[in-house]
Amino acid sequence: MPKSNVTHHYRVLRDVGIIRQRPSVRETLQSLRRNDLDARFPGLLDSVIDAARREQSPVTRT
Repeated sequence: MPKSNVTHHYRVLRDVGIIRQRPSVRETLQSLRRNDLDARFPGLLDSVIDAARREQSPVTRT
């Protein structure tokens, strides 16, 4: 993905309050604003993470 696309996506995520960015020595670090998202949308991230885990794990039938 071109750097300009990545920069755009990070800016959008930062502007809507999903991530926090902070400069480091040679890079910019991103972190998820988990507490803020959980306060505004209780249970949403847990549901998304659970669904992703179920999608990745093999299905066992009994």
